[in-house]
Amino acid sequence: MLAKIKNTTFLFVLFFILSSFHSLAQSTGTVYGKIVDADKEPIEGVTISILGSPQPPTISASNGNYSYSIPSDKDVVLVFTSIDHTQEQKTVHVGANQKVEVNRSMVFKNTLIEVEVSDNNRFHPVNRIDPINITHIPTASEDFNAILFTLPGVSSRNELSSSYSVRGGNFDENLVYVNGIEVYRPFLIRSGQQEGLSFINPDLVSSVLFSAGGFEAKYGDKMSSVLDVQYRRPRKFAGTVSGSMLGSNLHLEGNTKNHRFTWLLGARYKTNKYLLSKTDTKGDYKPFFADVQGYLTYDLSDTWELDFLGNYASNKYRIVPENRETDFGTLNDALRLKIYFDGQEVDKFNTMMGALSLIHHDRNDKLNLKFIGSAFRSKESEAFDIQGQYYIDQLETDFGKPTFGNVVANRGVGTYINHARTNLDAYVFSGEHKGTYTAGKKQVLWGVKYNREIISDKLSEWKYVDSAGFSLPLSDPQTNELQNVIKQKINISSNRVSGYAEGIWNKETKDTAIISLIGGIRANYWDLNKQALIGPRATLAVKPNWRDDFLFKFSTGYYYQPPFYRELRDGKGVLNYNIKAQTSIHFVLSSDYNFIAWRRPFKFICEAYYKKLDNIIPYQVDNVRITYSAKNNAHGYARGIDMKVNGEFVKGLESWASLSVMETREDIKDDYYYEYYNSDGQKIVPGYTANYKAVDSVRFEPGYIPRPTDQRVSFGLFFQDKMPHLPDLKMHLNLLFGTGVPFGAPNSQRYQQTLRMPPYRRVDIGFSYQVLRENRKTKPKSPTRVLKSVWVSLEVFNLLDTNNTVSYIWVEDVTSRQYAVPNYLTKRQLNFRMIIKF
Repeated sequence: MLAKIKNTTFLFVLFFILSSFHSLAQSTGTVYGKIVDADKEPIEGVTISILGSPQPPTISASNGNYSYSIPSDKDVVLVFTSIDHTQEQKTVHVGANQKVEVNRSMVFKNTLIEVEVSDNNRFHPVNRIDPINITHIPTASEDFNAILFTLPGVSSRNELSSSYSVRGGNFDENLVYVNGIEVYRPFLIRSGQQEGLSFINPDLVSSVLFSAGGFEAKYGDKMSSVLDVQYRRPRKFAGTVSGSMLGSNLHLEGNTKNHRFTWLLGARYKTNKYLLSKTDTKGDYKPFFADVQGYLTYDLSDTWELDFLGNYASNKYRIVPENRETDFGTLNDALRLKIYFDGQEVDKFNTMMGALSLIHHDRNDKLNLKFIGSAFRSKESEAFDIQGQYYIDQLETDFGKPTFGNVVANRGVGTYINHARTNLDAYVFSGEHKGTYTAGKKQVLWGVKYNREIISDKLSEWKYVDSAGFSLPLSDPQTNELQNVIKQKINISSNRVSGYAEGIWNKETKDTAIISLIGGIRANYWDLNKQALIGPRATLAVKPNWRDDFLFKFSTGYYYQPPFYRELRDGKGVLNYNIKAQTSIHFVLSSDYNFIAWRRPFKFICEAYYKKLDNIIPYQVDNVRITYSAKNNAHGYARGIDMKVNGEFVKGLESWASLSVMETREDIKDDYYYEYYNSDGQKIVPGYTANYKAVDSVRFEPGYIPRPTDQRVSFGLFFQDKMPHLPDLKMHLNLLFGTGVPFGAPNSQRYQQTLRMPPYRRVDIGFSYQVLRENRKTKPKSPTRVLKSVWVSLEVFNLLDTNNTVSYIWVEDVTSRQYAVPNYLTKRQLNFRMIIKF
């Protein structure tokens, strides 16, 4: 039955795409002109769209010129949108095949821009994010991805990490594009403090689109989300210098006088030594994270353009731990773990990426072609030998005793040693072509991509735990018993081919509604597992002709995720070359409502979704490290509802709040356990049942169990305010809450890993003051005349000083009882930041 449905859906979408090529012509006229700023300088990258219409927009060229086909014989409201300038609108009326000149002069706007409700992407299964707010979100990571963590459906439980999960997926299920080029995560990262810098440099960003599910066929082969980021093309020389107690950034941009060549450069340095100094583990931390990025464009002619995007990142993490002290347990059974360390850890993660793009766009902006060649390399190494001697002590819990809170007894003493020598070298070479053809309210998109992947990995890991001698074999006390031993040498190379075709059809009726239909097919083939995949995707959007501005969307489709290297490897480092693609079928019903409150614009979004998961690969998460079982032996689901309201709660400043309720579970096909009963009919429970002799047993299958990302409720808030009589002084509040996710003891079965971590609760607050305004008047000889603006900020991380748990360390006492000791994240700290733009 499912195969029949798939074939019917496939034929329907194929028919829809082919029909999009037919009758593209319609009664249209053309508007054209030039867009300049107050200094009569041309503005590049201005988006020109039709208010309330899903018709694809156009973008002004480097000389400020544009040309746009619009419906004829009717009044049309053109919307001119730029990230650096106030939004402009113009009503025009053109006849069939007529050309009308419309020139615009746009005004530079304040750093904190207003909410724009006339977004063409509203009809697509993506949401636009205003990148200007990234500068003001107080966060310990100072990372671009921090702006995602407060969005509905997005979950993050680690302020040191840029990783995030979306609607029950894991970190590996998210697509990230920069200028249409897919970027990759490092492979060997174990914890947030090792991560360093993510790829995206916020100083270079011009636009951000994000989808939490149901995205179009033009986006790649992942199951959860897509983040589509565009770097900007500069129109004149400018730059930014910023620094804080966590690092510093520099960005420069400019172009030639004829605007044919533009350059955008960024360099970043980050260290989290200041943050790690307040964690439970004391020692000598020496983290060093740095990267350099460049985006260069050159107009070969009026219709051909050459672009280059390059990145080099060097992330080094070194620690010589000394000791650790953590209190845990309950009010009546308070315990303390004390560890004394020997050894060190040295990790290196170096990544390089380069992409060259040849772009063609005709003068009418109907046909656009893009040819991309790219190469990515990640060279990573882990080396650590750390010995820990630990003591588990019991604390006095009687408030009336003078020894309250002090150690009164010892529960256990032990030693553990962690060893690793891991080296990974990964290459991904890609060749890609993309194209679009637009005619009026119809558009056809297509693309094909080839990947060559080469991975070399050498693994050497083991762990030794001795709890007062209990892990020593009785037959040979001189022989140590090692745990979690991994010894592997892996070399694989493979080829991957993918492609898509997509059609967009829009219809506007006079009295009823605006209807937009997006349908597409995506195909993929990987020669390592010899699997070919075809998945249809579609989105229907309807905007009723109501007095209130509502829009309704329904998205569905097959989202296959072919395995990459991480999914092939199990916990012992063994590869399964027969692993198949995981499948997620999305059903997303959404509505958004634009409204006016307090004479200011607001938007409310609500999305309900169900994801049917099949052929999925069970996994475990420790901090940010994902360990797969390398078996397609589970099926499951994710379901929930996301809500978000955003707007100017304070005039001129955008804020938002989001709430998500979600459940994700999986059923592992071949897991089971036995319960044993004695002659009295009692279930035998070690330590509790007197009669241990089993006379009967019953086999049980656990059925559906929570997935490791099963965070039932999450809430995010970003709120901005300003002083009434001192508007240059602003407050920025970032609040995150998420209920606990499942976890379990090491080496336990997946069905046993259903304990819950405590909720994640974090509040960060920042106070910023604009020392120099952007539109101020300056004297000709003033030393500050070259500065555009200056901001200073004081931030308080973890305002409530909450102990958030990211993972657990497991230790044993002399009775072999295991204790899960929480690994806490960062504590309350201050940070000073300065941003200078010129």
